[in-house]
Amino acid sequence: MNFLDRHSVRIIESLPEGIYIVDKEFKIVYVNKSASEITGIKAEDVLGKICRTFCKSERCQIGCPITEVLRTGKNIIDLESSLQNSEGKIIPVKLNASILKDENGEPVGGIISFRKNSKVNFDEYLKNKDHFYGIVGKSKGMREIFKSIEEISRSEANVLITGETGVGKEMVARAIMETSLRRDKIFVKVNCAALPDTLLASELFGHVKGAFTDAVKDRVGRFEYANGGTIFLDEITEIPINMQSRLLRIIQEGTFERLGESIERKVNVRIIAATNKNIKDEIKAKRFREDLFYRLNVIPLHIPPLRDRKEDIVFLVNYFIRKYAEKYSKKIETTDSETMEILFKHGWPGNVRELENTIEYALIRSKREDYLCACCLPPNIRDNKQCKQILSIRETEDDEKTETLLALLRQNNWNKTKVAKILGINRSTIHRKLKSYKKKK
Repeated sequence: MNFLDRHSVRIIESLPEGIYIVDKEFKIVYVNKSASEITGIKAEDVLGKICRTFCKSERCQIGCPITEVLRTGKNIIDLESSLQNSEGKIIPVKLNASILKDENGEPVGGIISFRKNSKVNFDEYLKNKDHFYGIVGKSKGMREIFKSIEEISRSEANVLITGETGVGKEMVARAIMETSLRRDKIFVKVNCAALPDTLLASELFGHVKGAFTDAVKDRVGRFEYANGGTIFLDEITEIPINMQSRLLRIIQEGTFERLGESIERKVNVRIIAATNKNIKDEIKAKRFREDLFYRLNVIPLHIPPLRDRKEDIVFLVNYFIRKYAEKYSKKIETTDSETMEILFKHGWPGNVRELENTIEYALIRSKREDYLCACCLPPNIRDNKQCKQILSIRETEDDEKTETLLALLRQNNWNKTKVAKILGINRSTIHRKLKSYKKKK
């Protein structure tokens, strides 16, 4: 191995922390003994493979540690995360990440070390985490979905996900794949609404040269490409009725033919389908085959709209603030109560996607350093609410000091004694400032 000499390997093998090393292409080049013991995954089974085949962490979806270190130039230390062991069970861990460089200072790979987060009980971990494989929510509806995903993790049955636009159907599909027996296999996504009818058949089933005017060479379709893995068919109701028989044939017999070819080909693919339409209405309108519906609807999952699970808004807002504060190099960590009240009152016709776009918009516009205020929200959401009128320099300074105090109190669970110690003032001074602040309001 180019990265380590024998002496370095002996040292790393003696460490209790799990360690794995990747090259510039994110392929695993080394896994130490502790990493294999913690995960139950043998080094020889993952060497040369992409790192996510080993770690199976939610960080792969919401921010790869190595990518973040490359982007920021700063090492990651004691990041709370999780891995999956060889049986698919989640292991809470704390991990560190850094970049490996050659003698010229050029990046040649990355190293990640991790240890079990012994302070966290597994059940408590799932209860307290605000996301499940990147899906954020603690409402009853979302907890039921998470439970269902875990319950079907050993199943190979087809899944039909329903829900309005923007609720996160693709993320649920990915979570199903990540917990399934095919998690180490390919995951192929197809948006059936994004392609015209003339191209969709070729995209799904492939074609041979000369099958139609623009078919200048043979092409493998998405089903053939996904062989052995999982295919996600988003907006499944957009597949033309005359093409649905081809899909039914794949489900029933596992066979298909490329366009312009009479050779029967076999595939073994698990199908996860999704739609924002009422399929029963589509069946009544003769736009969707009833037999295809029953073949796809073996395991139905319905994602409730955001307006029906508003308790998740707090977790989603905090999650998106962290995400975009990091992206735009802001120090903002929360919102004020007025902003949160506005977010709760909004109907969110665009669901989680609309909320995410709202928070990104607000982060970009915010000039504050401590929290998001209502005036930063998009006009259609804040109802033209404006910031306070312009203050004098002294008033502005007093206002900023008060906001700093409030931010510190929020961060320290309103422990006035602790905040007074941080600021080097008396506890009575904090009482006085808060009393003055309430009068202004």
